[in-house]
Amino acid sequence: MGILKGKKAFIFDLDGTLVDSMWMWKSIDIEFLERYGCECPPELQRIIEGMSFSESAVYFKERFELPLAVDEIKAIWTEMSIDKYRSQVPPKKGAREILTYAKTRCIPCGIATSNGREMVEAVLNSLELSPFFQVVATACEVKAGKPEPDIYLKVAGELRVKPDECLVFEDVPAGIMAGRRAGMTVCAVDDEFSRHIEREKRSLADYFIRDYFELLAGEEM
Repeated sequence: MGILKGKKAFIFDLDGTLVDSMWMWKSIDIEFLERYGCECPPELQRIIEGMSFSESAVYFKERFELPLAVDEIKAIWTEMSIDKYRSQVPPKKGAREILTYAKTRCIPCGIATSNGREMVEAVLNSLELSPFFQVVATACEVKAGKPEPDIYLKVAGELRVKPDECLVFEDVPAGIMAGRRAGMTVCAVDDEFSRHIEREKRSLADYFIRDYFELLAGEEM
């Protein structure tokens, strides 16, 4: 497709972009809220899209009036997700191949995720993807989560590349907007969870792919 040419860094979102895990979070939200006698609203996932792990916990506590501290909510979510990350979450199609492409060309890679660091490490270690990444940043480490550009600018800074030299991979509108606001080229990635808003994703992003093999077609590996 030619969009890889001239880019000096690749930056990936995690859930739904690098790994196939968005199904898991909807399941966790439903199960978690049921414990406290609450229904999971159909619009919940879109509302919290892009929020940091901490911002999401604050939102849950306030909206559902939970008798828990924010740190307690985060700890419960971490515990609920770790086993699934380690045993039930696969990489997206072609993810390992695009990372191998980058590594063989000395293109540094980073992760910019709204997730908690412990969970990121669990899935990267389980899938043996950690060696491909020079920087891993979470939205809890910056002032504002997606769609603000903070996390993408942080990763670019740590990779020592200019924003316009970065290619971002994202699966939801908030993340796509964050990458664009950071001044980066953004490639939207198809995901079953967000397929119903594909038109919006296409309109916001510079490019759209079904999987990473599309990018590698015609490229020398």
